[in-house]
Amino acid sequence: MIGIIGPNGAGKSTLLKAMFGLVKIRSGNVHLGDRDITNLRANRLVEMGVGFVPQTNNVFPSLTIEENLQMGLFLRPAKLRERLDAMWDLFPNLHERRSRSAGALSGGERQSLAMARALMMEPSVLLLDEPSAGLSPVRQDETFLRTRKINKTGVCVVMVEQNARRCLQICDRGYVLDQGRDAYSGTGRELANDPKVIELYLGTLAQDVDEAKGDTAH
Repeated sequence: MIGIIGPNGAGKSTLLKAMFGLVKIRSGNVHLGDRDITNLRANRLVEMGVGFVPQTNNVFPSLTIEENLQMGLFLRPAKLRERLDAMWDLFPNLHERRSRSAGALSGGERQSLAMARALMMEPSVLLLDEPSAGLSPVRQDETFLRTRKINKTGVCVVMVEQNARRCLQICDRGYVLDQGRDAYSGTGRELANDPKVIELYLGTLAQDVDEAKGDTAH
């Protein structure tokens, strides 16, 4: 499980979008195993086993939970029942509300649905763009625990996250992005305890999170 943190404007979300073919890469390469996937279209990447959950607009609000999940398996309709059962096991709260409109869900439930929809295609890599953004502390913890659970099923999770400390606590590997460059890297534990990272980033990032919570509250 990989966590990418950094100050606002560092290019974290742009990095994920570039990896998923939504932003053109002008230099460097992206590899999935031994395959060069640089600048492939998003639909092709989905077929190759890459899932992406954007920060916003990540569900179809007018559709039910179950209909949203069906949309996630448009390339493999024959496996619909099998994949639905797998998602109900992983997200039992969604199963209980499967007939409810996605537009009526809480922020945490929407994030669960967005992750489940991306997992319907059985990706080997799941890209998450700030999954805890706008959630209460309790819902943030639930989201982090769920991403760890997804990772334990064998899916490589690459997560951009504003809650830097919590992200580093659960990630095996971490990267600090600053002005589009890899400023620091190491295990999550190493970065969380690195005096320089703490001094330059963790305090600032915590302030960013607090400000974001304040904006959400209004």
